[in-house]
Amino acid sequence: MKKIVLPLIFFSLTFSIGCQNEQKEDSTEVAEEKNEKKQDSTNTEKLEDDQEFVVKAASGGLMEVELGKIAAQNAASAKVKAFGQRMVKDHSKANAELKALASQKNISIPATPGEDHQKHIDNLKAKKGAEFDKDYTSMMVDDHEKDIKDYENEASNGKDAQIKAFAQSKVPILKQHLEMVKSANNTVKD
Repeated sequence: MKKIVLPLIFFSLTFSIGCQNEQKEDSTEVAEEKNEKKQDSTNTEKLEDDQEFVVKAASGGLMEVELGKIAAQNAASAKVKAFGQRMVKDHSKANAELKALASQKNISIPATPGEDHQKHIDNLKAKKGAEFDKDYTSMMVDDHEKDIKDYENEASNGKDAQIKAFAQSKVPILKQHLEMVKSANNTVKD
């Protein structure tokens, strides 16, 4: 009996862990695939660009929050720490709004940052002090400049009125973030 039970327990544990790992892999690609399947199964107007924007914005927002938390621990500069705290506050709020909007629009969004965003997190997680400050603020300047362009593009060219309105409402906040991080970046440059 023991010879049968032990292999069954091992198999059950292995299967359970494998299932949990599959659930964790809910990245932007998985969300985009889910959205494509939903689109193909309905006869509604395709809003692929709007859905892609929502998925990328969700992944980016998750990255911003995670990096903000890391900044609170790893930054040397008080200005960088304050910026990180602001990222956590503002992007947590925006993430909640986006999650509600995505649910309303039946758009699947990632539960974890996508691969590109996760690379930034992994890269910065290992850094501390002045090195962290310099790399984090530089990356955040680039990221916010790109985000502003993406949000302005969605606000101007999106097809879904509510997603456009969401994007437009976040542009001023993203511009504030950009000014904050540029100021912090100027204080930590070599």
